[in-house]
Amino acid sequence: MFSEITKNRLSKFKSIKRSYYAFCILFCAFVISLFSDLLANEKPLLIYYEGKTYFPIFFFYSGKEFGQEQSSVANYSSLYKNQDFMSRSFLLRPLYPYGPFQPYLEQSTPPPHLPSARHWLGTDRLGRDILARILYGFRTGILFALCLIGIMGVLGVCIGGIQGYLGGRFDLISQRLIELWSALPFLYVVILIGSLYGRSFSVLVFVISLFNWIGLSYYMRAEFLKGKKQTYVQVARVLGLRSSRIFFRHILPNSLTSLITILPFGLISGITTLTALDFLGFGLPPPTPSWGELLKQGLDIIREFPHITVVTTSVFFITLLLAVLIGEGAREAFDPRAPEISKDPSRRKLSTKIKLKT
Repeated sequence: MFSEITKNRLSKFKSIKRSYYAFCILFCAFVISLFSDLLANEKPLLIYYEGKTYFPIFFFYSGKEFGQEQSSVANYSSLYKNQDFMSRSFLLRPLYPYGPFQPYLEQSTPPPHLPSARHWLGTDRLGRDILARILYGFRTGILFALCLIGIMGVLGVCIGGIQGYLGGRFDLISQRLIELWSALPFLYVVILIGSLYGRSFSVLVFVISLFNWIGLSYYMRAEFLKGKKQTYVQVARVLGLRSSRIFFRHILPNSLTSLITILPFGLISGITTLTALDFLGFGLPPPTPSWGELLKQGLDIIREFPHITVVTTSVFFITLLLAVLIGEGAREAFDPRAPEISKDPSRRKLSTKIKLKT
């Protein structure tokens, strides 16, 4: 499936322990966050009541289904306190039975609340559980960054690659247009489009993607300018291969090193951008769980309740640190100028001796 060079580079990445462990931790955390609804939610996973089975996590049920008066969505918090209902039903609740949207005002003092046995990281100014909002916010941030990376990769490779492959006047005109586009005030564009079409997840991804590909296109342009002068490309042209085949089958696979090494830092950029926009109030609309919104809350009351800022900043810092370690390891492992790692220990010792002599 993979070439020998790619296998060696992946083996080299695994040998860089800090980067490999960082990748495993971040990947596992992301997989866990995908099941946030099953792990942290005020809704039960399963209800068996009067001979019927209900799955509130996946389906909508009115309060009348469980003996409540309202025809809107059932109030599960009040159901837990209803002794008659609890005695006649079987409930399977999530591991952490608090969600990111429901305000919990059962304490005598007004929110926010400090960490306790019920709410492990406390509650915010509206009484919502901080741990649940951080977990859901992590999922939102990673998915947002991955969407940006996907669009950035496609646009950056296509636009930069076409520039480098065609070169000449097309490359010159394209570069000037890209420079003009990159000079547009990013924040003003976000505010303008957000005011017209709303600040939804898809709208923000679209707006930020308009600018996010520019840096990658510069790298891909340089790789294609260099790659089209290689001997194997000249031979392919002499053999009469189509330009599209040369582009995708010959130059692109040999230019992916820049793409692979930049993608982890694109993850950092996506998470940071969304957090900054949410902090400024131009990001996702409330009550969407967001690290930026939590940071804004925490800074407003940092003297009285510093736990909101400390917890959110710590999680944000650890996530970015893991992504930086992954990026450094990918850059070191996929650097074409770096010597390949041999599985033979004697060859490793020999290469080390050669390095010491030089």
